[in-house]
Amino acid sequence: MSEQQATTAGWTPGMWAIAIVAWLWVGVPFAWGLYELIIKIPALFG
Repeated sequence: MSEQQATTAGWTPGMWAIAIVAWLWVGVPFAWGLYELIIKIPALFG
């Protein structure tokens, strides 16, 4: 097994937790912003 394969073999539970928190940290505000934009589109063009 090469050195690179040894270091990227798998994710630990801590790495999964950090990845999930990071995606939520970005995804939730992004989704909220899209929701607000969709709500305001009729007022902009109506």
